Amino acid sequence: MNVIETPQMPTEAVKIASAVNDKFISLFSVQPIIVRSPGRVNLIGEHTDYNEGFVLPAAIDKAIYTAIQKRDDHHIHLFSAEFNEQCDAELNNLKKSVLRWPDYVLGVVDQLLKRGYCLEGFNMVVGGNVPIGAGLSSSAAVECAAVFALNELFNLGISKLEMVKIAQKAEHDFAGVNCGIMDQFASMFGKKDHVIKLDCRSLEYEYFPLNMDGIKILLLDTNVKHSLASSAYNTRRQECETGVEMIRHFHPSVKNLRDVTMAMLDKYVAPKNALVYRRCKYIIEENIRLITACGDLMQGNMNAFGQKMFATHEGLSKEYEVSCDELDFLVDYVKNEESVLGARMMGGGFGGCTINLVNEEAIPQLVEKISLAYKAEMKNELKAYIAELEDAHQYIISNEISSLPVNKINILSPP
Repeated sequence: MNVIETPQMPTEAVKIASAVNDKFISLFSVQPIIVRSPGRVNLIGEHTDYNEGFVLPAAIDKAIYTAIQKRDDHHIHLFSAEFNEQCDAELNNLKKSVLRWPDYVLGVVDQLLKRGYCLEGFNMVVGGNVPIGAGLSSSAAVECAAVFALNELFNLGISKLEMVKIAQKAEHDFAGVNCGIMDQFASMFGKKDHVIKLDCRSLEYEYFPLNMDGIKILLLDTNVKHSLASSAYNTRRQECETGVEMIRHFHPSVKNLRDVTMAMLDKYVAPKNALVYRRCKYIIEENIRLITACGDLMQGNMNAFGQKMFATHEGLSKEYEVSCDELDFLVDYVKNEESVLGARMMGGGFGGCTINLVNEEAIPQLVEKISLAYKAEMKNELKAYIAELEDAHQYIISNEISSLPVNKINILSPP
């Protein structure tokens, strides 16, 4: 059976925060600070961020929660509610963990120490409801929650933008994924009912309202994550850089694919390397597609916007080649559904979710049909989530959770 998870925020926030709070107290017998950091969706602009292009993400109501409090020594004790695992580390002797998930916290600590910030030991419990491996950036949410929590706990005075950069560098150095800045930026700067048009070169950004009257964001989770995902991500980045180098030989001012035109690509790359040409072509066209899609949003033309989502998936599947059979099946299935305005794969690729704009009343029937078809074709269960666009961080003082009305749970917002 497939259950659609309809958002219950802030009621759901109370439930998760309370569970993380209670677990922390049971382990460490002290009241923690709790920080919430959301996952994200990206409407258009996939794999453009590390090419210094444009992206169009938004923070969602699925979030990571961290409970944290100081220790009186230099030990770090981490516990994951998701995996029911713990990790111990030394502040002055940080090492990557064989468990993987602690690296997203330890990587942040490593970056703070390298920047000269003064830390002490701490205890932390990590929980939440961002589906792991679904392409909703649970790793970035953990990183942002960690850096925000440590900034709050130790009064470090770090700006939100600097926290974003620290979280990104943590993923580069400790997790080994040379990611762009989109995921962390969306987790830190998201705004309810809006998407963020982010220039990944200058980090200038602009909010665009998402007119979702009668429309919902439906995420269809393939329930797979193929082993190619991490290695292919870094390979695609290298292929894009190869294209830039081929053009820079003739145009020294070209620094990134952001500076490359289709005319340059056709002249200098197409005759020499067809594979690199396809990779770069997708990125250039995706940046153009995103800019025109923002015009669709300004005009409230969600049908035109949705068609660009389909075009993005076609490029990701056929030119950038980061899709997979499961993702292609889900997008192909909904193309002829009148209730679906647009759909595409989302995230790094080779598994995870498709993001779909769907007329709200049609969702239950659509999920039932596509789940049966997916099970028959892919021999796997399909998961479905409805995502709402939410504000980014709030932090909560844990001993006030149980006494608060549900509509007062978000006590404080970061500066």
